[in-house]
Amino acid sequence: MARVKLSEKPRYEFCYPITLQPRDINYGGHLGVDSLISIIHTARAYIFKSGGISETDLGDGRTGIIMTDVEINLKAEGFMFDNLEVFTHVGELTKKGFRFFHKISRDDSTLALAEMGFLTIDYDTRKVTLVPDACIRALGLLQRT
Repeated sequence: MARVKLSEKPRYEFCYPITLQPRDINYGGHLGVDSLISIIHTARAYIFKSGGISETDLGDGRTGIIMTDVEINLKAEGFMFDNLEVFTHVGELTKKGFRFFHKISRDDSTLALAEMGFLTIDYDTRKVTLVPDACIRALGLLQRT
C-alpha cells in the first residue's frame, strides 16, 4: 500500500498544550499511536468546548460527529514528560462534514501530522445530516465548499 504523505497547513487556528504522562508511553519507550489519537481527541474536545459546542451537540441539541477516517504521519518520537503542542486547523467544510488537520510539536520539532474526517449525524435518527450553523460559527468556518 502506498504511504499517504500529509503536509503542514499554512496556519493553525487552535493550540492545545499537553505534557506526556506515563500512560502515553508504549512498550518501545516512546509515545504510542493509540495515545496520540487520544491526545488529538482531547484537543478536539477543548476546541469544541471553547466554541460552546461538543462532539455530541454541535449547537442544535441533536447533531454530533462521527469520525470517518484518520491518517497519521509519525516524524519523531515523544517521551515521558515532554511538553507538546497540538496545533489544529479546521477546514474542508462540506454540507455534511469537515476535516481537522493537526500538527503535534515539541519545541520547534514536528512529531506528527494527522488528519481526521468527520460527518455530522443526527443521533435521534442515526442519519447523516447538515452541519449546524452554530457549529460553523463556533469553529470559524465561514464558507462551505
